[in-house]
Amino acid sequence: MSIKVYTDGACRGNPGPGGWGVLILLNNEEKELFDGLKDTTNNQMELKAAIEALKHLKDHNEEIHLFTDSNYVRQGITEWINKWKINNWRTASKNLWQIEIMD
Repeated sequence: MSIKVYTDGACRGNPGPGGWGVLILLNNEEKELFDGLKDTTNNQMELKAAIEALKHLKDHNEEIHLFTDSNYVRQGITEWINKWKINNWRTASKNLWQIEIMD
């Protein structure tokens, strides 16, 4: 059995107030997760949605299918992750987690 996860994030202005949402489909049940911040970016909210979904599912061993409209999240998971791992989760100037989650 697999788990389907749908994520989205948005903000008004960039930066500005924003929010994120997740819909998890597991065993014919739906689980919604959502929250927001007063000062954020669109990429931060898209990334936060994916992170919160995966955190919620960390104890599940099923295959996860993540659906996102964010190229930023998709490329991070499928393309950029290998370089980040090699560089110890750092960009040229900062710890990767500080850039999108804490800035």
